[in-house]
Amino acid sequence: MRALLIVNPYATATTPAGRDTLAHTLASRMELTVEQTTHRGHAEELAQRAVRDGGYDAIVVHGGDGSVNEVVNGLLGSPADARPAALPRLGIIPGGSANVFARALGIDADPLLATAQLIELLASGAQRMVNLGITDDRWFLFNCGMGVDARVIRAMEDKRNRGKAATPGRYLFTTVVTFLRHRADQQRFEVVVTDRDGSTRVLPGISFAFVLNTTPWTYLGGRTIETNPGTSLSGGLGVFASSTMSVARNLPLATRLLTRADPHARHVFRDDDVTAVSFSSPVPLPTQIDGDFTGERTEMRFHYRPGALTVVAPAEQAG
Repeated sequence: MRALLIVNPYATATTPAGRDTLAHTLASRMELTVEQTTHRGHAEELAQRAVRDGGYDAIVVHGGDGSVNEVVNGLLGSPADARPAALPRLGIIPGGSANVFARALGIDADPLLATAQLIELLASGAQRMVNLGITDDRWFLFNCGMGVDARVIRAMEDKRNRGKAATPGRYLFTTVVTFLRHRADQQRFEVVVTDRDGSTRVLPGISFAFVLNTTPWTYLGGRTIETNPGTSLSGGLGVFASSTMSVARNLPLATRLLTRADPHARHVFRDDDVTAVSFSSPVPLPTQIDGDFTGERTEMRFHYRPGALTVVAPAEQAG
């Protein structure tokens, strides 16, 4: 077996010793080429080149959700293009702070344990076909958002650029501070949801919203945060939209999310299985895709494609 290992050396949970150990472990079982990323978008470039040159049975990415997103987009190309006839399988060894996509697939959060798991799965030929979301002519893996979550991600990226670690405590503190800071200057936007029967629902006056391709929405350390528990990698998209930034109304909702109680509230619209969603704002608002800040936009449109990606992962668990 010939495999390409794409490593993001700047990912939160990676260390030189850990990277060397997992690379040596993989190299003892297969013909391995190792490439390290040096800039944003590099993982996508490496995956594109691997597909173009051919000869790889698997592409393994060791990094966070952003690195995995780049590799998937490099592997598959534009959603508007025809899918190549044969593609390498995708393997993931988590290396970020949350690793939402990998953990949603049942991949161990510990990089060394995930390496052993990957070797076993490759040897057995185990793989899964999973759905992927599409927005702005790109694939997304687990969630996108407009509003406060994008502001939080931008603030965390600024802190990481200043050398501060992306710890669960820092994420929680940043979320609270960002929510309080912007609760009064919010700009409302419109969400349109397309149901499976083709009908649409228009939701005006939305303060923040997420679109999901799977559950959970994110992880806070070892704690699972599920806004749409019924959304999965084998179903439609989930949508979660709030009509207010009121602290008094959102605090009980936050408590429910942290305790894994059913995430419902009168000011929240939620559907775990729809075919398409769009966001439309009169002014540019912060956006994020798979945990990366993607600038300010006035519109985002989302749909999904069934069975878009073949990934080396355990079989989907019932429920």
